[in-house]
Amino acid sequence: MKPSARFACFAGCDERYPLDEVVYRCKRCGALLDVEHDLDALRARDGAAWRDLFDNRAGRSTSGVWSKVEWVYPDIAPESVVSFGEGASHLLRAERYGRSVGVPDLWVKQCGTSHTGSFKDLGMTVLVSAVREMIRRGRPVRAIACASTGDTSAALAAYCAASGIPALVLLPRDKVSVAQLLQPLANGALVLSLDTDFDGCMRVVKSLTDDGSIYLANSMNSLRIEGQKTVAVEIAQQLGWSAPDWVVIPGGNLGNIYALGKGFMLMKELGLIDRLPRLCVAQAARANPLYRAFKKGFAHYAPVTAERTAASAIQIGDPVSIDRAIRVLRATNGVVEEASEDELADAVARADRTGMYNCPHTGVALAALEKLARDGHISSTDRVVVVSTAHGLKFTEFKRAYHAGALDGAPSRHGNAPVELAPDVDAVRRAIDAHLGA
Repeated sequence: MKPSARFACFAGCDERYPLDEVVYRCKRCGALLDVEHDLDALRARDGAAWRDLFDNRAGRSTSGVWSKVEWVYPDIAPESVVSFGEGASHLLRAERYGRSVGVPDLWVKQCGTSHTGSFKDLGMTVLVSAVREMIRRGRPVRAIACASTGDTSAALAAYCAASGIPALVLLPRDKVSVAQLLQPLANGALVLSLDTDFDGCMRVVKSLTDDGSIYLANSMNSLRIEGQKTVAVEIAQQLGWSAPDWVVIPGGNLGNIYALGKGFMLMKELGLIDRLPRLCVAQAARANPLYRAFKKGFAHYAPVTAERTAASAIQIGDPVSIDRAIRVLRATNGVVEEASEDELADAVARADRTGMYNCPHTGVALAALEKLARDGHISSTDRVVVVSTAHGLKFTEFKRAYHAGALDGAPSRHGNAPVELAPDVDAVRRAIDAHLGA
C-alpha cells in the first residue's frame, strides 16, 4: 500500500480535502484542519523497518524533513520540493548547565541552526513546496502571506525566494528584532509593518487570504505542522530511538507543541518508540493565555492582551492552535509553566556561561525547566530535552541590553561588560589578575 495523506477536520467531522486544495478550516464546522495519514499504509512497515529506513537516509539526505517524506507529504512531486537542508539539527548535551539546575541528563535541541536560524524552516519547506505543487496542478496562487513576530517571516521569505513565489509579510511595528526585520527584506519579500501587535496582524492576513489567491502561511495551516513534527522524530533518533522523559517547548501560537506531540504519538503508534514523553509548554508571563487555562484545568480559556516581552516571537495573546495544544497536553500528561522577564533573562545568562548562546524564547523554556526541577515535577534522574527554537544571534539587542544592565524587568546579575583600558601592559595584567583572583 502506498502512503497517502489528506486534510481532515480537527474537531472530528467527516470532511476530507486533498492537500492541494486551498483550505484552512473545515467547511462544515469551521474547526482547524489536520493532515491525516493513512495509518494502514504506514503499518506496512513495522517499527524496526521505519527506524532502519530513517537511519539509512540520515547519511544520504540533507533535509531532516524530506528524509521522512512518507510521514509528511507522501505523494508530492520531487520537482515541487524546495529545501535548504533544514532540520537534522544538533542535539546538544548540556551537562554543565543541567547539573547546575539538578537535571544532569539534559539535552538542548538546536533548531536555531537551521537555514534562517529558527525551527520555522521545517514547517515552511513543506508549505512552500505544497504551494509549488498546487501551482503545478493548476491552482491560481499569486503569493504566500503570513503574519509574523519575526521567525516565520524569515523562513517564508527565504523559501519563497528560492521557489520564485512572491512573499507578503505583515509584522507588528517595532516588535521584532532588527535581524528578524532584515531577513525578509533581504530576501525580497513585501514587508508591511503594521501599527498593531501580532494578533492584529493575524486578523488582517486572514482577511487577505479569504479568496484563495493569496495562500496563508501561518501555523493554523496544518501543512506547517507536518514539517515541524519531524523534530520529535529527530530527537528520538538521536537518543537511540528512545523517548526522553520530558520535552520542554517555548509556546506562542502553539503550533509547535502540537507538532512535536503529533510526531511522538505517530512514532509510538507505528512502534518506533515504546512510550510518550511528558510535554511542557513554556510561556512568557507577559503572554500566557495557555498557562492561565492550565491553572484552571483547561476548564476555561480566554485570550489575553500580550504585553511587551523580550521573548518577542511568543508575544501572542490569542494563539490559533490553542485547541491543538490542549489536546496534546492531555494526551501526554503535560504541563504549562511561565517565566517572568527576570527568570528568562537569568536562565539565558547562566546557560550562556556554560557555552551556549540562547535566544530569549529558549530562555523561557530553560526557566520553566528550572521551576519544574525545583518543585519536583522533573527529577534528577529524568532525561530532559529543551527545544531551542531560534539562534541567539538573531537577538543581539537582547544580549546587549542584558550585559549593559538595561533590559526591562531583568536585573543583570550575570552581566559581563567589556573592561575599557589604556594600551598599557601593566593595566591589562592588573585586570587579568583581578578577574582570575590572583
